[in-house]
Amino acid sequence: MNNQNPVYTLINECHDCYRCVRDCPVKAIKIENNHASVIPEKCISCGTCVKVCPANAKCVRSDLERVKNLIISGKDVYVSLAPSWRGVFEMFAPKMIAILKKLGFKDVSETALGAQEVSIRTAQMLNEMERGLWISSACPVIVNYIQLYKPEFAQYITPIGSPARTHARMLKEHYGNDIAVVFIGPCIGKKNEADAPDGLIDLSITFEELKIWINDSISDISEIQTDESFEFVPTSAHEGTLYPIDGGMNETIRKIGVKDSVQLLEICSIPAFERALNNLEVEKLNRPIFVEALACEGGCIGGPCISTDKASISVISDVLTKVKKRDEIPQTPACIVKYDYSPNAVEESSYSLEEITQTLKKIGKHSVEDELNCGGCGYTTCRELAVALLDGVAEPSMCVSYMRKIAMRKAAAMLRCMPAAIVMVDNNMNILEANDSFMKMFTGDMYEIFKARPDGMTGAAIDRIVEFSDIFRTILKTGKDLHKEHYNLKDRLYDINAFTIEPNEIVGAIITDVTQTETTREKISEKAKEVISKNISIVQEIACLLGEHMVETETLLNSIANDYDDKPDGEKK
Repeated sequence: MNNQNPVYTLINECHDCYRCVRDCPVKAIKIENNHASVIPEKCISCGTCVKVCPANAKCVRSDLERVKNLIISGKDVYVSLAPSWRGVFEMFAPKMIAILKKLGFKDVSETALGAQEVSIRTAQMLNEMERGLWISSACPVIVNYIQLYKPEFAQYITPIGSPARTHARMLKEHYGNDIAVVFIGPCIGKKNEADAPDGLIDLSITFEELKIWINDSISDISEIQTDESFEFVPTSAHEGTLYPIDGGMNETIRKIGVKDSVQLLEICSIPAFERALNNLEVEKLNRPIFVEALACEGGCIGGPCISTDKASISVISDVLTKVKKRDEIPQTPACIVKYDYSPNAVEESSYSLEEITQTLKKIGKHSVEDELNCGGCGYTTCRELAVALLDGVAEPSMCVSYMRKIAMRKAAAMLRCMPAAIVMVDNNMNILEANDSFMKMFTGDMYEIFKARPDGMTGAAIDRIVEFSDIFRTILKTGKDLHKEHYNLKDRLYDINAFTIEPNEIVGAIITDVTQTETTREKISEKAKEVISKNISIVQEIACLLGEHMVETETLLNSIANDYDDKPDGEKK
């Protein structure tokens, strides 16, 4: 048994788009730190999230290495090959068998053999009932869905093992209980059957995993030799190969034969199945009804790991072309697996109206009118999101409208508080947004009128407000940003930084009144010049005084020196 859920998330690849939340039919997704992860105990392994994830962050657990190790262990490993293989692999049965044996399998058998036994037993049960409901157990995803989310209907699942389980039992009865059985098909849900403790199916891999294995192990498929000895064991299947097609099981039941009062219905996809069960009161049914329920649209050929780009019509045609008819179908199954599908209901959260209301307020939903139910978060209604928040599987940031409001409030607060004038203009030269500073700076006596308007200056023509509207026209035309420094307008000086917001659509500008700043600079400059001039004068005066003093000193010293030189030699001693 593998403890890892068949579907998991590569966290680093997840781009918090909430696509998986939106499309998961049971909301088995948890958003944490803006990343989506699968909740194993809620997951039904339908693979929807794998198919819709745009970043390929949702992955299917690979059991390829485990299968290889099983073969290496020396066990005889048999393949239970899903009948939908004929629509995926462009080859005949002998070639497919030869390839699988080349990979190390002991032999290859068709899962459709088990399907035939299931149909025979189902027909018996339908012929024995007078009224009521049976739901097919063939699809493991449908079975999981009922057990977890519609537990009241678990008692109406046919108590028969799925075709894959039945086929595994057939193989082990035929070749011995010590063999191993590996299912290969398009279904992720089959991995859950392989994980089950009954041990009938040892492992399950998808067609995608098989293709990877073939590409890695066989360099040239054309070199694989085949002959008439390469056949499905223990025998080839017949009408059971119809199972992967929508309505295929019911077709096999009709071939077996049921009484006229039995109604055979087909329902594909979880949403369709959910709608079909809503408000259904089984005890009021006055006829026997059998529902062939499949989780994938179109049947198993629409499985999440079908691994083909072929049109579904072509896949259906390929499957139908290979169906073999038999003259007589047994009325008693040769092998059957009795199975009890007991309910295993997911515990639903229960919160008071007050708790939900308080949680709604955390995402900006203060009234019923605020509950847009836009589905942007992935949940159908705002109240569903509130419950998810209370459950701890969602985050407030998932609410797009709430985050948009927060962003707008932040932007509005910044615009409102900025001292610089800010304006945005569209390509019709009409104002889209203008802050209070812009209105104060350029509207004059009209300021109070614009301020009183709910939309402020929105819609006003920019060329009727400012005299430099040509700047906006130029940017709209060229797409190049402009910077006007010390733009002179009515004895005021402005620094204008104009820029593109949306090319050829929206431009914006930040305008700063630098008049006072420039005046102050000029005054400072003048004062500085005055101080410098005074300093120079003082220095010059000092220099003059020092010069005069030096001349007097020099004259005096020269006089003393001369007088000293004029005395007689005797007096000099």
